[in-house]
Amino acid sequence: MSFLTRYQDDPSRPTAREVARDVGIRLISPGIVLFGLITGLGLLLVGPSAGLGMEEERANRWIAAQRSSPWNSVTYVWSQMANTLGIIALCLVVVGVLWWRTRQWWYAVIPLLAISLQALVFVSAAGIVGRQRPPVPKLDTSPPTASFPSGHTAASTALYTSFLLMATRIENATVRYAVMLLCAAVPLMVAYSRFYRGMHHITDILGGAMIGISAALLSWNYLRRSPRRTGEGTRS
Repeated sequence: MSFLTRYQDDPSRPTAREVARDVGIRLISPGIVLFGLITGLGLLLVGPSAGLGMEEERANRWIAAQRSSPWNSVTYVWSQMANTLGIIALCLVVVGVLWWRTRQWWYAVIPLLAISLQALVFVSAAGIVGRQRPPVPKLDTSPPTASFPSGHTAASTALYTSFLLMATRIENATVRYAVMLLCAAVPLMVAYSRFYRGMHHITDILGGAMIGISAALLSWNYLRRSPRRTGEGTRS
């Protein structure tokens, strides 16, 4: 079975028990591993590898010196694209539309699972690591979370990577590639804006991207699917 076509190959409706089991085994369990990995990397950055942070601050000071009024305005818009309320609202709208169009709630909830998993990992890791934000003037209001990992990057990457995977089902090739390109571009725009606006070190952004991509892939794969599943047969 193809990873990308798993929900087309097996469109069968799962039971509540199957969903609960798969969420626990295939989403939450690896999510705990992801949390441990991200937290470990963060503790290295504020501990044994703290010297790397000092090197990164050079990049933060350099980009701060390149700021201009037009780019301040552009990056403000890009940064706002990943605000918490906006991410949640867009996710719920897309989930609702997909549920209505496909009648497959177990498929439609994938973006919601992705942003939920990334939020849990991000908030937990940030609270433990407690890394300070770069020592440059901030163009955004600092949220009450630490610098590592980047929550804006994690949220936008999780959501739009989920959308990108779903966009592979669009039949019209031109529309499909246009939507996929947009979904790939938005997290990059958000990530750059957070660096440009002095909110994160580069490793904070990379950590957020790691969370987002992992959350999207785990959510896409959360439900066991099998092209042979009818009333019997195995699921894998």
